[in-house]
Amino acid sequence: MPKQVIIPAGTGKPLAPYVPGTLADGILYVSGTLPFDSENNVVHVGDAAAQTRHVLTIIKGVVEAAGGTMDDVTFNHVFLKNWDDYAAINGVYAEFFPGEKPARYCVQTGLVKPDALVEIASVAHVGKAQ
Repeated sequence: MPKQVIIPAGTGKPLAPYVPGTLADGILYVSGTLPFDSENNVVHVGDAAAQTRHVLTIIKGVVEAAGGTMDDVTFNHVFLKNWDDYAAINGVYAEFFPGEKPARYCVQTGLVKPDALVEIASVAHVGKAQ
């Protein structure tokens, strides 16, 4: 099964040994995405909605670089630091998925940087198997 690494233009260097996305047989796997700028600094500290918008914009860029749209996203893994941010995260999430929603789960957990409030990883079906 051949795979293609997906790295959108302007992507910063990851904190660990991974890539933003991997496309294999028409399925795109988007790595856990945090609210980081290109130098891995947390953006919008204290604002879960703004961090979620930032994260989903990055995910959208990976999906589009692979030839897809957000309508192609079939599953999201949502990690949040605090349940108090659940409503804010869902409000922004609904903006990015206005029609039929992808399947997902959401868990509360610690994240790699203390100021990060949300992390999302995605799966999308962006085309026919190669």
